Amino acid sequence: MATLTSSRTVQIGNHTIEFGPRGMRRNPEGVESRPYERFTLTPVTPFIGAEISDIDLRDPSEEQIEDVRRALLEWKVVFFRDQPISSLNHRDFAAHWGELEVHPLLPQGEVPAVVRFERGEDSPGTENIWHVDVTWTKTPPLGSVLRAIDVPPAGGDTLWADMGNAFDCLPDEIKDLIDGKDAIHDFVPSFGRGMSPEKLEQMKEQYPPVLHPMVRKHPETGRKTLFVNSLFTTHIPDMDPVEGNDLLNLLFAQVKVPDFQCRFKWAPNSIAFWDNRATQHYAASDYFPHRRVMERVAILGDRPF
Repeated sequence: MATLTSSRTVQIGNHTIEFGPRGMRRNPEGVESRPYERFTLTPVTPFIGAEISDIDLRDPSEEQIEDVRRALLEWKVVFFRDQPISSLNHRDFAAHWGELEVHPLLPQGEVPAVVRFERGEDSPGTENIWHVDVTWTKTPPLGSVLRAIDVPPAGGDTLWADMGNAFDCLPDEIKDLIDGKDAIHDFVPSFGRGMSPEKLEQMKEQYPPVLHPMVRKHPETGRKTLFVNSLFTTHIPDMDPVEGNDLLNLLFAQVKVPDFQCRFKWAPNSIAFWDNRATQHYAASDYFPHRRVMERVAILGDRPF
């Protein structure tokens, strides 16, 4: 039986569930928003996600690139529409942010560093789980630039969640518990499935399980973000396995709260650029058996701390 305990909580069994305003913020404390004068920026939600228009990604100016950098840090994921770029343009735009990743397990497109995702009747989408890209390496990507080439008639949206607000809105006792703790990230439960034994052993030797902080400090903004994800985070080594699993499940559930999320509907020549250090994402696989073709370029990052 549910019991209303205050204007913002309800008691269900032994659990107190909060609702109402969450006190979220877009920027770290002390950082003020400033207008964008070199393009038009339209927020998708008040805290995460913004569409940028009046810019040509085939030939952006240095000043526009700097403002995109600022917008990415402020909004965590930015979107562009009607950008008829080539794979080379795609690569070159991403390279403004650093050295590019060549993914060891995903197929490349026509240009090195460009990963191609072709989904359809013979290859259904499998990215419909909340995750951060490639956290099973010591230095996960800084971010990714994803381009839509062919989209289904309906469905196939992608969602992003703001891990700064996800952390801020945890109960204080949970924040104190996880801040300073590490968790194990491993590719085996996901990418390892279906590998031959020989290939699996080779990859495990090259990419052994890695420890990452459960609370990451963003290297550019300084903001604390929740840094565990249900695709690659397997366990907390210094906790009782049952207690650790319960804690991880609580944190995974926090990511799913819609208040922290934005959603993007794709069209051909649409582009999303997200900060992999501040977000998680989820690609809805509701379009089967229709075709969905995307290309992605990832920018190398640093070791989480």
